[in-house]
Amino acid sequence: MTYFSDFPQRSRSRSARAVRRALPAAAALLLAMGAAPALAASGDAVPGNWLQLTVTRGDARSSDTRGTLLMCDPPQGHSRAAEACDMLARADGDVDAVPGDGDRVCPLVYAPVTVRAQGRWNGRAVDYRHTFSNDCEREALTGAVFALDDEQVPEV
Repeated sequence: MTYFSDFPQRSRSRSARAVRRALPAAAALLLAMGAAPALAASGDAVPGNWLQLTVTRGDARSSDTRGTLLMCDPPQGHSRAAEACDMLARADGDVDAVPGDGDRVCPLVYAPVTVRAQGRWNGRAVDYRHTFSNDCEREALTGAVFALDDEQVPEV
């Protein structure tokens, strides 16, 4: 078995110098890695009003899920982002309070659509989840908020 004391003094001092040089870089790397998750989890990583939106068509076993990050300063995230941000601003970020289209008539077809919005609005956490009977009902009650596809839901 070889012991550290068996190495010549010159080799030991070179090894010690190399370790001393590498320690600050390793410490900085570890600090940076530890700070990144904290910043992402703080909610301040994305400034302004924002919501992570998902739309799942079908039942809970469905894999047809689409999502986007809706940011409102300036509006971006999907084709109707400006309209969605305007609706959310009028409802103070409360998806349940978004003005719906009360005149819309939707078919009585069960094709479930589950939507979810998570994020921050005016400094408050938002976590909304709802399952609608079909896309027409989703569009009638939430307007442009969950309009992740370019095509509009057809009028019936």
